[in-house]
Amino acid sequence: MVNGKRIAVVMPAYNAGKTLAATVAEVPELVDIRILVDDHSRDDTVEVARRLGLLVFQHDRNYGYGRNQQTCYREALAAGADVVIMVHPDYQYTPLLITAMASMVAYGVYDVVLASRIIGGRALLGGMPLYKYVANRLLTAFENLFLGVKLSEYHTGYRAFSRKVLTDLPLLEDSDDFVFDNQMLAQCVHFGFHIGEVSCPTKYFEEASSINFRRSVKYGFGVLATTLQFALQKWGLIHLPRFSANGRKLEDEREIYYASHGETAGPV
Repeated sequence: MVNGKRIAVVMPAYNAGKTLAATVAEVPELVDIRILVDDHSRDDTVEVARRLGLLVFQHDRNYGYGRNQQTCYREALAAGADVVIMVHPDYQYTPLLITAMASMVAYGVYDVVLASRIIGGRALLGGMPLYKYVANRLLTAFENLFLGVKLSEYHTGYRAFSRKVLTDLPLLEDSDDFVFDNQMLAQCVHFGFHIGEVSCPTKYFEEASSINFRRSVKYGFGVLATTLQFALQKWGLIHLPRFSANGRKLEDEREIYYASHGETAGPV
């Protein structure tokens, strides 16, 4: 706990068996709830997670990264979490920053905290491919311009959220794919939540998950589309459920969601 708030760490996993133990080993003891959601991995991710004592939820097929996060947050809320930190279990980001990120949310300094690979200026030294670094900088500049905020990056896989953020945002209106990350941040800005950042080192290596060039291009176009949709919504030219307070939320449809998608509603 931090400041009387229950802290949950959630890990959206797909074929993370080789890196999961190293990731979990750095999760601080102050974390009350440790959840892994497996998106129908082809390796031993689930077996390793069970041995490590994680609360495991498993999709009946590969639904995608966005759907995985939806399940992560839904189960963290159901377990009573007040602060939820999402970190990829591929050991690209160190969980040692969880204490700082959780504290910033638990004490009400920010509603959302992002672990930025850019602030410290060591992303390239950590192995980030040059084309990804350049794309990151260009997309971030575009987003800052139209979203009206000033973040160092929007594309990190390491984030902390207050419970209110996760209950208020219409996350079921977002994509099942990687652009979910970006849509969620656009929603945070739209609904007035305060976003902070901490500097985070990053490690790129063979076992660390990374989308290929084709998927990266698809993600980039998705980011551009999300940003323009945000602007058009702000200007009153379109009205999307993603940016509506009446959009579908995680807690509204928990049991209905599982019944209709054939997923496991309890830990496995």
